[in-house]
Amino acid sequence: MSTPLPTCFLNGAFMPLEQAHVSPLDRGFLFADAVYEVVPVYGGRPFRLREHLQRLDRSLDAIRMGPVMTHEAWAELLAGLISSNGAADASLYLQVTRGAEHGRNHAWPPGLTPTIFAYCTQLPPIPAALLENGVAAVTAEDIRWARRDIKSTALLGNILLKKLAADAGAFETIMLENGELTEGSSTTVHVVKHGVICTPPNGRRILPGTTRDVVTQLADRLGLSTASIPISEAELRGADEIWLAFATRGLLPVTTLDGEPVGGGRPVGGPPSAGRPVPGPYFIRMFQAFHDYIAELAGTPPL
Repeated sequence: MSTPLPTCFLNGAFMPLEQAHVSPLDRGFLFADAVYEVVPVYGGRPFRLREHLQRLDRSLDAIRMGPVMTHEAWAELLAGLISSNGAADASLYLQVTRGAEHGRNHAWPPGLTPTIFAYCTQLPPIPAALLENGVAAVTAEDIRWARRDIKSTALLGNILLKKLAADAGAFETIMLENGELTEGSSTTVHVVKHGVICTPPNGRRILPGTTRDVVTQLADRLGLSTASIPISEAELRGADEIWLAFATRGLLPVTTLDGEPVGGGRPVGGPPSAGRPVPGPYFIRMFQAFHDYIAELAGTPPL
């Protein structure tokens, strides 16, 4: 479990996280009328900050709110948060709610002042066992609302699905809708088959992933093929490799799905592993490329 760092930002001021308070009439609390982003920080530098802020602006626009500050102002705010916490490798959480009113009305009144909150947590290194052995996932029907392209704080469906995985001793729940892959409860899912890295197409059914875009960019560098196409349940279960992509961990390999080994428990073109499924060769190449890319960006401006 990640550990919150002591200083946060709330409505224009840095303060101790334990002293931060918002009104119980805030619409984020009453209605989940809010959007958020999670930005990883490596070596004190926010990763893919522009892309995260662009997605934040799209989410705000989708719920009929405008940008609450410029990208440059966000960058300055987050730099202050990183500095005040002495954060090196961390995870930044940004949340914007529509604000508070005197009462509880489904249709919001004009003139509300948004609530802006940000804090950060330590980002511990990925345990070696997760990379060596991969993680387990289970499947379930997608029970979430119809606008999953909005990064909303209305996450009850995701929470219930994540708990389903935890109860099964798995890392993630991979969701299916009408016989097709959507995404994980907190991740983008990549499926590798015959050397092609596939993800479902962007749209209202899934959240456009910033880490997903890094995978596509790095695949081009590596000379690997990618495709944004519908993926059937049969194609998911018959994949050579399955990856999870998400801000706080980058990439992780799924090596068992509903208790069955992914890819038959063997690397592509190789013999079965000795007693356990293992990550495949495409994941190993992509994981190394991802971390080389982080090192490449060190010391460069985040915007």
